[in-house]
Amino acid sequence: MKNKGGVVLLTVVVSLLCIYYLSFTFVAQRVNEEATAAATVDNTTDYAKKQQYLDSIWKEPVYNLFGIEFTYQDIKETELNLGLDLRGGMHVTLEVSPEEIVKGVSGNSKDPDFLKALAAAKEKIKGTQLNYVAEFYASFKELAPDKSLAAVFATAANRGRISLSTPDEEVLALINEEVDGAIERSFNILRTRIDRFGTSQPNIQRLQGTGRIQIELPGVDNPTRVRKLLQGVAKLEFWEVHEINEIFPTLQAMNDVAVKDQQAELSELVQAGDTTTVVETKTENIDDLLGDNSPADSTAGDDLVAQLENDSTALDSAALASQVSPLFSLLQAQYGLIYNLKDTAKINRVLQNEDVKRSIPSTIKFLWAVKPVKSQDVLNQDEFIELYAIKTSRGGKAPLTGEVIIDARQELDQRSAPSIGMNMNATGAKAWKKLTADNINRRVAIVLDGYVYSAPNVQGEIPNGSSQITGNFTLEEAKDLANILKAGSLPAPTTIVEDVVIGPTLGKVAQQQGIISIVAGLGIVILFMIAYYAKGGMVANIALFFNVFFILGILAQLSAALTLPGIAGIVLTIGMSIDANVLIFERIKEELRNGAGVKQAISSGYSKAYSSIVDANVTTLLVGFILYFLGQGPVKGFAITLIVGIICSFFSAVFITRVITEWMSKKGDKSKISFSTPFSKNFLTNINFDFISKRKMAYIFSATFITIGMIALIGKGLTYGVDFTGGRSYVVTFQNPIVPSALKTSLSGSLDNQGVEVKTFGADNILKVTTSYLIEDESDEADVKVKETVVAGIADFTKLTYIEDDTKADAGNFTIASSSKVGATIADDIKNASFESVVFALIVIFLYILVRFRKWQFGLGAIIALFHDTLFVLSAFAIANLLGFSFEVDQVFIAAMLTIIGYSINDTVVVFDRVRETLSAKQSTDMKSVFNEALNSTVSRTTITSLTTLIVVIVLFLFGGAVLQGFSFALIVGILIGTYSSIFIATPVVIDFNKEKK
Repeated sequence: MKNKGGVVLLTVVVSLLCIYYLSFTFVAQRVNEEATAAATVDNTTDYAKKQQYLDSIWKEPVYNLFGIEFTYQDIKETELNLGLDLRGGMHVTLEVSPEEIVKGVSGNSKDPDFLKALAAAKEKIKGTQLNYVAEFYASFKELAPDKSLAAVFATAANRGRISLSTPDEEVLALINEEVDGAIERSFNILRTRIDRFGTSQPNIQRLQGTGRIQIELPGVDNPTRVRKLLQGVAKLEFWEVHEINEIFPTLQAMNDVAVKDQQAELSELVQAGDTTTVVETKTENIDDLLGDNSPADSTAGDDLVAQLENDSTALDSAALASQVSPLFSLLQAQYGLIYNLKDTAKINRVLQNEDVKRSIPSTIKFLWAVKPVKSQDVLNQDEFIELYAIKTSRGGKAPLTGEVIIDARQELDQRSAPSIGMNMNATGAKAWKKLTADNINRRVAIVLDGYVYSAPNVQGEIPNGSSQITGNFTLEEAKDLANILKAGSLPAPTTIVEDVVIGPTLGKVAQQQGIISIVAGLGIVILFMIAYYAKGGMVANIALFFNVFFILGILAQLSAALTLPGIAGIVLTIGMSIDANVLIFERIKEELRNGAGVKQAISSGYSKAYSSIVDANVTTLLVGFILYFLGQGPVKGFAITLIVGIICSFFSAVFITRVITEWMSKKGDKSKISFSTPFSKNFLTNINFDFISKRKMAYIFSATFITIGMIALIGKGLTYGVDFTGGRSYVVTFQNPIVPSALKTSLSGSLDNQGVEVKTFGADNILKVTTSYLIEDESDEADVKVKETVVAGIADFTKLTYIEDDTKADAGNFTIASSSKVGATIADDIKNASFESVVFALIVIFLYILVRFRKWQFGLGAIIALFHDTLFVLSAFAIANLLGFSFEVDQVFIAAMLTIIGYSINDTVVVFDRVRETLSAKQSTDMKSVFNEALNSTVSRTTITSLTTLIVVIVLFLFGGAVLQGFSFALIVGILIGTYSSIFIATPVVIDFNKEKK
């Protein structure tokens, strides 16, 4: 091996990077344990208090690595994330209504043809990927062929952009631009809201090509609040700003009240003799008042703490007053109040104090800037944020709101610096004229959802509603602010089309099941490899360790989330990664049996196996990419892990093992390295079975099984998951077992007999209730009604009480550990995407086989075998369902089907590769004998690979939990039938369609 040094260097570098990135995960776990301990009293954890603890250290250094300090925020952004299914939380998909946006562009036109076209377009796009605007235009032209779009859209709001003579093409372009812009604005608004929500590691992404926005919020414990937050209409306002000198007496009064409150609390504790609480807890309140960057009293807090520790009874009002600096003297800017970002939690606690609130006049309210700015001091990279004192009226209504804005855009000012231009309607122009006239040389704050986005200084009266906002903007900031301003003119209502809530208890169970699956799978494979390949097996196990280590490290580096399907991907990779070593070791054993020396056998073994390994990995990698680009939700997590796992396993199994084996065999035939044990030395060697002659029996068996399966499929059907059918499902936990059929009968009446399914979910005391009741109604009210009906029905049947907190379920109550809602439209989209991904995978694999083997018969044989495997697995599910073993068909099942396709083609490619090698070596025209020889020479590899992978998947089936049972069952059937089809279907089909055969 020529590049041995390069492999060693790369292994060391990647290992160090993995250690570096995984170290953040361990630190995050340590901090989380500390937070749990701080919030736990008498074995009961106060999760709100735990979150407060974590928030308080968000900007604080918690990790020192070689002199470099990392804050808790840095740690959380770099750690290996856990998906919602492993830690609990909420997953929401929102859909921005293009219908409402088009209505807004038209100025809410009442034209009957326009309204009918909107309704028709809405029906046309259901369950499709069709463009709403295009379907609206087609419907409009069907209803009113002689009417132009300009007749509807040439309104006062669109003056200058659309006239009565504007062609339809230009109007359509403008509508599409507005729809896309409104979705982007909704995304920006939601992103800001989510960032302010307080949950760690939120994830929000726009699903390109759709009006959908996907949001994941780990660890949230108030789903109702989240839904309100996400669906609330953006509130854009313009407010006058108080100057600092105008409110200084108020600030001083607020500070006096806060100090008195602290004096009273501390005095009570001192009088009660509670010196521990005084020293350990209440000193934090003193820090709240002093602030971390108080210019005059930087050591005052420390002095007072020391005084309290020495003699807490020495505390009196005079001593406290002399030590505490004014609350708002931290740092005064030219215009207002600037705070270190890490002080905001302290300031908020003071501002929320009831006595302090009463000291604030009704004409003042405090609002934070939307984002901090970094210090200009190169030696101090702290972030600072401004607190604005807003001037309010008695009614609390803003002088101007966002509805008046008709356009906003990013442009350049006279200095060619980024700025924002905006235009208002007539009503807005009048109010803007007065507001600017009253505030010359003062600031006006632009506020969205309670946060100040900008507060430009007014240079002079603006009479026509057209103005330019300048400031220290970057191009990106100017564009974002323009989008925010424009959000007021085009409301884009959002509908929750997918909603999944997973309780923390269910997440912990999933974590345990995942860990057990990985450990058990690894352990069994490690023992088997040593028992079968001796020292060669030990080398393979070292590669396996590096493989799993690299996967976890790279996932951490990518900030990817490790989900339960992702763990399934790792477990599957454990089984599949052995395949390359099996191929290599079987080749080495073959060379040794033919009389080659150890060094020559190792060299030939790696060389001859390389082509098969590359083909097998590329085909599976192609499936992984298809899963990633066409899959959604949990399928993506599985795909990322699968892709990373394939790349890591190829490197570790091919390159790392070669470095080790060549080092172990450097003494040649005197080396003590071995690749077999007495048990495995002659296992499956010298086989001469006529596989090809048995192909008709195989065809009959497959046809019979698939026919029975299709009959079962038509008769009983499959159990489809809620993401394929639409509807709502609830995982309900009881302390004692409940009979599913009896509960189903009871619930059916409550839910108007609109499709109810109840089945056990991993244990007989956990049931999954799925219903299509009110499936077409995706409103929040319908969500509440369905849940209340299900809860009432369960309570009536069981005589138990429903409890929200899934950590406190006992014999007298039941709880909902998780829930999910999938709208009918998104369910149709998921089904279509799943079908497309399977078809696309088959086409891609056919083309790859065609290119690699240069004969269409090989590609056809591979595709027929893959169709056979797909139908066989579907038949197995249908027959199992008929026999009472119900496994859900959902997105994860589709991931399993595509994995089976990748696995099966892996087996087939190995056989085809040996056929190509045999044909090249013998130049034989007896195709049957060539194919039989190829099958016999690869049967040992096929058996061992299938056995190791099957063992791992069986472990996953037994210990992976209810969520992955359908996935695991599909893989068990798929691995068995994939091995069978590569021998008895794919290869014989090539023979049957090859005219050159004898």
